Amino acid sequence: MPTSPNLQSQTDSSSNFKLPSSRFTFWLVLCAMILLATNMRAPIVALGSIAPVVQNALNISETQIGWLGAVPMLGFALGALVAPSIGKRFGLENTLITMIVLLTLGMIIRSVIPTWIGFLSGTIVLTLAIGFANTLAAPVIKQRTPKHIPLITGLLSLTMTVMAGIVAGVVLPLSEYVGWQWALGGWSILGVLAVIVWIFLRLRLGSSNNQAVPLATPGSSEISVWRTAFAWQIAVFMGLQSLLFYTVASFLPSIWVSKGLNAVQAGQMGSVFQFMAPPAILIVTWLINRGRPIQALAIVAALLNVIGVLGISYFSPDLAWLWSGLMGAGCSAMFTLSMMLFSLRTYTTNQASELSGMAQFVGYLVAFFGPLGTGWLHELTDSWDVPLLIILILMIINVAIAWLISRPVMVDGKKI
Repeated sequence: MPTSPNLQSQTDSSSNFKLPSSRFTFWLVLCAMILLATNMRAPIVALGSIAPVVQNALNISETQIGWLGAVPMLGFALGALVAPSIGKRFGLENTLITMIVLLTLGMIIRSVIPTWIGFLSGTIVLTLAIGFANTLAAPVIKQRTPKHIPLITGLLSLTMTVMAGIVAGVVLPLSEYVGWQWALGGWSILGVLAVIVWIFLRLRLGSSNNQAVPLATPGSSEISVWRTAFAWQIAVFMGLQSLLFYTVASFLPSIWVSKGLNAVQAGQMGSVFQFMAPPAILIVTWLINRGRPIQALAIVAALLNVIGVLGISYFSPDLAWLWSGLMGAGCSAMFTLSMMLFSLRTYTTNQASELSGMAQFVGYLVAFFGPLGTGWLHELTDSWDVPLLIILILMIINVAIAWLISRPVMVDGKKI
């Protein structure tokens, strides 16, 4: 796999320890990450596609369904907060294996206990586990395959997106043939496969907590990411990106209906928003792996969101597909870049874990208020104008933050 010269210089500091059979390690980590990724978004997206069926089956209210939609972001945030310390104490692989088991158990609980409490409990368990996985994937990639960080991170992000799209499209038709419980719980087989591969990886490569950490700049290992400007910048960057993503995912069809599109056309715009993710992730991964400047890519991705929000707010709905697609591409590219920077801008595996946890904790807390705030402002003003204006301002601010977080500096501000 090709590695650009500038990425080589960034990752050499992370590879001063012996990796057993680098080619074997690369393919094993790649397979493990892909299987992990198949479980990291699909259980969340599946509920959105089958929510009316679940609501009728469990005889629950709209408010309870709303809580099921809000719990994931809180679970992601809480999991991200505690994952670095747990991973450091027990080992990254050991922790991830445990979390994949819990994630799989959560999917099963939602299906075999068809009550409100059962479904809520299963959702809480699996979203906490996903929060851990979101956080610990980056440090595992940094430690195990330091010369292939952009490639494996990009494929991780791509797999999450593609698998979520597949599940969203098939879970409702599948429920008509096998019932909603099997349609939701059947995907737990992917969790079982992921556990098997991760146990194999752990047995062959050992546990991260028994291995020497990479060499770092003197004093860098004592840095608290909570006290560095870079960490807060990337946390805000990721938070604003996630705020836009979850807000658009929740309200895009409704917004386009208010702009004059019919219900079918508006629903198609939601698909356009989602379908732009795979090409955006592939392009960003390929360009970074070829040594293209990260800063230029980050700014362009942030500008895509600005143009998309401008378009949906003030320009012709005849180009709804363009504005929706630009936002989809921008959000996916920014998420992928954030995941890469957790590893590329830190000195050690522990720092990558801590930066990932801090940024995702703050980011998902910010994102949690996106759909809630947008819905509240829409009800208050009976218009989408005010919430869209606020989102536009936030996306413009994020362009400046994109420039800051993509500079060639490490987490402590030292130039690369």
